Amino acid sequence: MNDLGGTPRLTGRPDSKPAAPLDGGRHGECGSESEGGCHGKSNGKSSGKVWLVGAGPGDPDLLTVKAARILRQADVWLVDDLVGPGIRALAAPGARIVNVGKRGGCRSTPQDFILRLMARHARQGRTVARVKGGDPFIFGRGGEEMQWLAARGIAAEAVGGITAGLAVGAALGLPLTHRGISRGVALVTAHTMDDSRPDWRALAASGLTLVCYMGMRDAGTLAQELREAGFAADMPVAVAQRVSCPEQRHLVTRLDRMAADIAEAGMASPAVIVIGQAVALIESAPRHASLTLAA
Repeated sequence: MNDLGGTPRLTGRPDSKPAAPLDGGRHGECGSESEGGCHGKSNGKSSGKVWLVGAGPGDPDLLTVKAARILRQADVWLVDDLVGPGIRALAAPGARIVNVGKRGGCRSTPQDFILRLMARHARQGRTVARVKGGDPFIFGRGGEEMQWLAARGIAAEAVGGITAGLAVGAALGLPLTHRGISRGVALVTAHTMDDSRPDWRALAASGLTLVCYMGMRDAGTLAQELREAGFAADMPVAVAQRVSCPEQRHLVTRLDRMAADIAEAGMASPAVIVIGQAVALIESAPRHASLTLAA
């Protein structure tokens, strides 16, 4: 039974198992390098290389074969917060891991510092893995980093990963495209440095399934903007937190109740918001044990 007209449903993944714990000797502190030396040694030449590695949405099983191979070979990891212990455990003994994300109350690592670290280690002849959650070229600054490295003559290559906005389909049994309902999907961000917005009116008229990143901080404003642009108040919405991870949760609701239901469920980033008629098809998919919130 479709409950979009009724109370929202919050669903978890009780059958998932936690990822294997990380060897503490390879895990660095916030914004600092971990103990141990590097495999690569400085040879005074620009013989190193930077790999921009997409680590996927969180589940180590969704990491690509190529990404796993590069990570096992890397001398230095510059790793985002969203990359979990199951993936970090691939690091070779003695590999240096530098946390460059925001975690445990630490401030975000400045992008300029990350760029300088990549350049320094590559120029010392090391293989550097810039490890990013999802895909490096989908809201991951991969393009900016690639351009910066190329301008300085530093060899760099990207390894694609599965972004959460696409992984959410399989994770929830939600077809992002479906014949007769949605002919395409648009990945957009609700948060930009200059406070600009996507063309919500054009997206409303397109009939595409909308997957919104970075929309949790001000879900109320996002919902208001979408409704003013032409999205229906009863448009189906799914909010998925920690996609593919053991602690994954998702909420099925509708646009006019989205912000209130997110707040009531206590959901927060990292999460993606899926908006469109295709979300209603989640009702026909097998699902895990669920918790129905009060109306």
